[in-house]
Amino acid sequence: MRLAALRQKNSLILHDADSLCDAPGTHQIHPGLFTSDYWRRQGLIVGEAPGRGSSFFLQATPTEQWVLRPYRRGGMAARLSAKRYLWTGTERTRAFRELRLTATLFAQGLPVPRPVASCVTRHGLTYEAALMTVRIPGARALAELLNHRQADDALLQQVGSMVKRFHQAGLDHVDLNARNILIDSNDTPWLIDLDRCRLRSPGKWQNDNLTRLKRSLIKFNAENSYSSILDGYQ
Repeated sequence: MRLAALRQKNSLILHDADSLCDAPGTHQIHPGLFTSDYWRRQGLIVGEAPGRGSSFFLQATPTEQWVLRPYRRGGMAARLSAKRYLWTGTERTRAFRELRLTATLFAQGLPVPRPVASCVTRHGLTYEAALMTVRIPGARALAELLNHRQADDALLQQVGSMVKRFHQAGLDHVDLNARNILIDSNDTPWLIDLDRCRLRSPGKWQNDNLTRLKRSLIKFNAENSYSSILDGYQ
C-alpha cells in the first residue's frame, strides 16, 4: 500500500496509489469522487447502510465494491453544523487520521477494511470530509446476527479473540459496539469505523472498550453473548 496526497483547489485527498490513480479507464481523482452524486450519475450505487449520514456501497470496479462514508456530526454539535468540523490542520482532520490509522493496522495484517482514500474540503475555518474503503464481501453486522440468533459460542469467541488482537496492537476503539463488528461469509470477524480511534499503551481504556461492547450487547438483548466473547478475549 502506497499512500499519496494531492491538493485540488481547496480539497486535500489522501489515497492508496494502488487503488486510486489517474490512469486511463479508472475513476479520476477529484473531490467529486467523494460524493454520492458522482456515483449515482454513473449508476454505480448498489446499496446503502443506515446510520448518521449513511454509507453508500459502490461498484467501483467489475470485481470490487467500495464503501463511501461521509463524516457527520451527532448530538448537540449537529445543531450547529451536521457536516462541518473545525479546521486545525490537514493531518489533524478526522478523515486523514482515520485513513492513516486504518492503513497502519491493515499493513499489520489486522482485520480492517483496506483503505482507498479520504478527502477533506476546507471552507475557511471549517472543513467537510469523506472516507472510502473496500467493502468486505458478504459481511453482516454482529448486531444483525444477534437479532436473528445466528451467532453461536464459537463465533462469539472469535469476536473476543479479534478484539484482543487489536488491543495487543494498541488500538483504543472508542465506539466498540455490535454494529462496528462485521462477520464475513467465512465467519471471520472484522472491525470497522476507526473514527477518533488511536494507538495507545496498555491501560484502563482496554476495559472501557469491553464495557462499551457489553452495553451494546444489552441494547440488542444479547447480554448473555458477552461471556463467550470474554472467553475468546482471555
